[in-house]
Order: sequence, then C-alpha cells, then structure tokens
Amino acid sequence: MAEESYFTEEEKKEFIEAYKTLQETSRSLIGEDDARRIRQWITEAIDSGNYLRDKHGINVLLRNIHTALVLSKEVGLERSTLIAVLLYNVALCEFLSMERIEKEFGADIAKIIRGLIKANGLYAKQATVESDNFRKLLLTFAEDVRVIIIMIADRLCLMRMINHHPDVKFRADIACEASYLYAPLAHRLGLYSIKSELEDLSLKYTNRETFDHIVHKLNETKRARDQYIREFIEPVKKKLEEAGLRFEIKGRTKSIYSIWNKMKKQKAEVEDIYDLFAIRVILDAPESQEKADCWKVYSIVTDMYQPNPKRLRDWLSIPKSNGYESLHITVFGPQSRWVEVQIRSRRMDDIAEHGLAAHWKYKGVKSEHGLDDWLNNVRDILENAESGPMELMKEFKMDLYDKEVFVFTPKGDLYKLPKGATVLDFAFLIHTGLGSKCVGAIVNGKNQTIRYELKSGDTIEILTSQAQSPKQDWLNIVSTSKARVKIKQALKEVQFKEAEFGKELLQRRFKNRKIEVDDSLLMRLIKKQGYKTVTDFYYALASERIDINTVVDHYLELLHKESDEPAEQRTAENYVQHFGEADTAKEDVLVIDQHLKGIEYKLSKCCNPIYGDEIFGFVSTQGTIKIHRLDCPNAPEMRTRFGYRVVKARWSGKQGSQYMTVLRVVGHDDIGIVTNITSIISKEKNVLMRNIAIDSDDGLFQGHITVMVDDLSALNTLIKKLKTVKGVKNVERMQ
Repeated sequence: MAEESYFTEEEKKEFIEAYKTLQETSRSLIGEDDARRIRQWITEAIDSGNYLRDKHGINVLLRNIHTALVLSKEVGLERSTLIAVLLYNVALCEFLSMERIEKEFGADIAKIIRGLIKANGLYAKQATVESDNFRKLLLTFAEDVRVIIIMIADRLCLMRMINHHPDVKFRADIACEASYLYAPLAHRLGLYSIKSELEDLSLKYTNRETFDHIVHKLNETKRARDQYIREFIEPVKKKLEEAGLRFEIKGRTKSIYSIWNKMKKQKAEVEDIYDLFAIRVILDAPESQEKADCWKVYSIVTDMYQPNPKRLRDWLSIPKSNGYESLHITVFGPQSRWVEVQIRSRRMDDIAEHGLAAHWKYKGVKSEHGLDDWLNNVRDILENAESGPMELMKEFKMDLYDKEVFVFTPKGDLYKLPKGATVLDFAFLIHTGLGSKCVGAIVNGKNQTIRYELKSGDTIEILTSQAQSPKQDWLNIVSTSKARVKIKQALKEVQFKEAEFGKELLQRRFKNRKIEVDDSLLMRLIKKQGYKTVTDFYYALASERIDINTVVDHYLELLHKESDEPAEQRTAENYVQHFGEADTAKEDVLVIDQHLKGIEYKLSKCCNPIYGDEIFGFVSTQGTIKIHRLDCPNAPEMRTRFGYRVVKARWSGKQGSQYMTVLRVVGHDDIGIVTNITSIISKEKNVLMRNIAIDSDDGLFQGHITVMVDDLSALNTLIKKLKTVKGVKNVERMQ
C-alpha cells in the first residue's frame, strides 16, 4: 500500500490501530481469502490514483475503516454490511465494476453498494443536500434499512474527522445536516448513542461557546455529582441484592445537547437543571422473567424514595415504536433532589444502546410506525410531497419524536399514533378511502366528531358517508404526515377538475364574443391579478370568486393598451436573445440545457448576470427563461421551492453585446473623488458609464455606478483600478 504518500504520519498510526481492531472484530465474518482480496483491491486502487482524498481533503480510506468500527461497536456487524462499507469507494471510483463485486460477493452486497453510490451522487456537487435531492436521498434510504445505518455511521465518522477542518462553512453545513436529518433517523432506528454524539458534535460546531460553557460546568460539578450518585446508589444496591436480583447499577450524565435543550426549555442555567444525570438499573434476567423483575425493582426503589406519579413512563407494557423497552421513574432523592431512574433488562439495554439493525420486527402491534410500515410510509410521503426539505423534516420529526397513543378497533386490533392525533388521523391510517369519507366515530360507545383527540385505550369505530369529501380545513385537524399528504392529494384533484371547468367557461366566453386569445397576454393578466398559478386563477373562476365578464373586460383593456403603445426600445438592460436557425453563422451567446433552440430568455434584473458569470436558467410562468447568477440572492429559494423549473445554462464561446452591472463605491467624502472615479471609467476600453448616484453622510461618500461592460474579466479589472483611487475604501458589485 502506498502509505508514505497516502497517509500523514498521524493518519498512518490511526489507520494501523483501527485496522487491527477491525481485524479482531471481523475475523469470524470475513474469511482470510476474502480479506486478502479486499485488501489487495483497496491497495491497487490507491496505487493507481483512483482512491484519493475527497474534495474537502478527508482521507476516504480512514473514514471507511472508522465507519466499519462504528458499525461494529454501536450496531453490531454483519457480513454484507461490513464488506459493502470496505468496497464502496473501490466501486465508486470505478476501479472495480459492480458486476465483478456481485460475482465475487453476491447480489446482497452489490445491492447495498448501489444504494450507497446512489446516495453519494446526490452529494456530488455540494456538501449538503438541497431541494429535490433531499427527497431522492430519503427515498434511497428507504430502499434498504442497512443503507440508512451505514450512512448514519459514516456521517458520525465525518463529524469526528472535521473537528479541526479549516473550512468553517463546510463544518457548519455538515453539522446542521447531521442535526436535522441524520440524528432524527438515528433516533428512529434506536441508535441512541450515535444520535446523542451527532447532536453533541452538531452543537459543538454551530454554537461552540454554549458547548464549551456546558462542558466546563459539567467538569466543575463532576466530583459533587459522582458523590451524589454514590450516595443514591449504595442503599438501593443493598436492597436489590437482598431481593436476590442479579443486576448492574450506574449513573449516566445526560448528553450536552439534551442539557442545552433543557436550558432553553426551562430558561435556566446548567446548575439549575435538576436532572443532569439518570440512574440506570440493568437486570440479568431470562426473557420470561424480565418484566416481573423490572416491576420488582420499581417497587423497591419507590419504597425507598417518594415517586412522582406524573413522571412515570411505562415502555414495558407497550414498547416504543422503535422497539425501546424500559421503565422510567422520577423519585425524590437525598438533598431534596429529583432523580430519574431507568429500569430495564440486559436485552432491553442492548436494543436501546445498539438499535434495531437485526431486531426490527415486533409482534402484536399493527402500526404505520413499525419499521417495515414506516419505510413504506417514507416512500409514500416523499413521492407525493411538494414541500421543501425543511418542511418534510418537520413532518417526520413530529412522527419520530412525539409521544404515542395506543387505540383499538372494535375487533381488538391495536394501533399506534402520535399524541395529538384525531379520529380523522386514525381513519386515514386504516385506509385512504375510509379517511376521505369519514364523518365521525363511535369512541368507547359515544359519538365523537372527526376533531376528537385520541386517548390511549380508546376503542374506535369510524363512521362514513358517501356524500363526504376532504375539505381544506381538514389539514388543521390532522397531525400525522400520512393524513396530510392524502388530504392534499384529494384537494388538488378536486381543484384541478374545477380549474378545467373554469378554463372551459372562459374559452367559451371569448368564443361567444369573437375574441382571439393571445396566451402570453392572458398570462400577464393572470399575473397582474395576483394569482401564483394558472390553476389558482381558473379555480377562482369556477368557484365564482371572480366574475368572468370582468376578466374578459380587463383582457380587452390590456390588449388595447399594448396595441396603442410604440414598439419597445431594446437596450442592453432588457436585452432578449432568440435562438434561431436562419443565421447559422452567428453563434448563440448562451447555451441553455441540452442546446435547446427557439427559446426566449432574459437576463434577470435582480442580479444582472454578465458574460463570464456562473449562471443558471429559471423558467417563468410565461415560459420565458430568466438567466440568474449562481450567487443570486434569490437562488436558494428558487432551487428549494421550484427546483423543477431550474435549467442548466452556460455562456458559449461567442461573446455578445455589453452587459449592465451596478457597482457600489464607498470612500472618504472628498470633492475630487467623483472626478477621479469617472476619469478612470472613461479611459477604460469598451466600458460605458450609464448612471451615477451619489450620497454622502458624516464624512463618508457612497456612490452607485451603473456601467456597461463586455464580460466578467473587464468588470474585475475595472474594480481593481477603482480601488486604487485615493480615498476609496471599498468597491463591490451589487447583487
């Protein structure tokens, strides 16, 4: 292996130690022959220059080895997952074909690697996920639960490796994404220790001052905290031993992120948070005896310390949707302090700490939140969602984090829903058709409306009517993402049908009055009327919220107004280029998407792109393409909300006319500064000054200068020269 050039000295030591540990833990999973082949392929990929560092300088091999170790420690390795992690980058750099991997190691490993490569493709152009890519990424995750687990482990490794990374923005972006995407997914899969570390590191990279403050306070109080834990545990330990129980008891400090959340929620300082730690009792008991022994511990502890009944959390009788089983109680301990005690068996603790990688099917509970059903629900929501990524995560977070209620059908089937779910949520959970026709329910023998909020133990019989259909206000009644998506779908279908009817009405009215319709003029009228989409406009017509005769009159007014106006003066400011095929000798200034022809485009006024800028196209509602700079202030919103309307664009080899841009010049208020600036501009070849607006305040001069330039290079040259003018403090291009 080309270690000398591939690793730094520190990385080399780290790699050797990690590799030895992985060898020991994976010896039973990977035979010597397979291990030799994998080692050989990775070495050859490095030697051939295919297995390089990533674009942020991260050592990819080191990251993969640590990902495998995280999986080994936090999840529990299985052969397919381990080999997929080790061979993933060899396949990604195309040193080894997927066909070869499938032939050598089987279809299952190839399937995982394909999922990882698919997810990686969404990160190819940026560090964090944007717009439609977000949806595609989660859909990739939903295809195989092992892909989710590997990506979560890999993200934890990356978070650990970027602690001293020089690119602060890259580190902050990765941290934010870990917080809103990977930590919730880790939580959903029961990978609590990974989830906690992701959240802690995210806080560290995005709010270092708060993170360091909490760490400092915890270190300050560690001795007193340890002493208190010993005082609490000692008598409890003695009583449990007298009862003949086999157990382990320990104190565990809560995560920094969890403490920070409590500080925000309670508006308190670290020292004022009473439950900085929890006592955990882990029982060694056979599965048939687990629950009985847990309740025995509960009885012993509550006999010794006064319990708070409002803080009892029983996840023994009915586990959480991700398989978490435990009994949580809060008791009044020594020194008049409330202390949380968690009681569970060794098996329960393993699931709680290491997740559900191999144990994710639960008997006796039918729920959209079981992992099989949850993954299907993820697919269902994502495939039909139109909201941006943050809205999607809000919906998922609600389903992932909220406490649950347990309700029954008249036949006795048990279902889980988030706390706050209504009769309408339950109806949509059972079946979309049932939800769409729901008019209420019989709950525990009594009639209730669709707004009734479900309580644990309720028995529910849904009432329906063929005359019922989804209403807009239903979105305010339901709380589950599945119900919201189905209601929105139904409303869109109804609105679309109504809009088609409205369109027919308008077309007939135009025909009756013998008016030939100009579509572009009609589009301008619709926009002028304040409608965001054509569908909204036609729907308003059909529902008689606007008068059809008024619309026709307004159309005729606009038509007469435009026909009376003189031809538009075409300047560089609103220059429109047409792609034509008649004059083949003249090259197009812009190449849009896949060399599309006959398309009208305009240079956007919000960012004034000029030749040489990195650009993209945005399809307007009229079908015209607006050209924007990549760093346009409106670009993030356009990509997030209307990603489907964004098209690729680039400048061709042929330079076009001059382009308008605005410069902001700031300097000392001196009578000669304007003369010097205008003098430089006038001397520049092919630079024309169109306008200058000057303002001075408290000894400072500020000017906005509109100039026409050939390209970005000419603009940068002009900016450099203006910065040399005596008294000028700053020159920048306006967005």
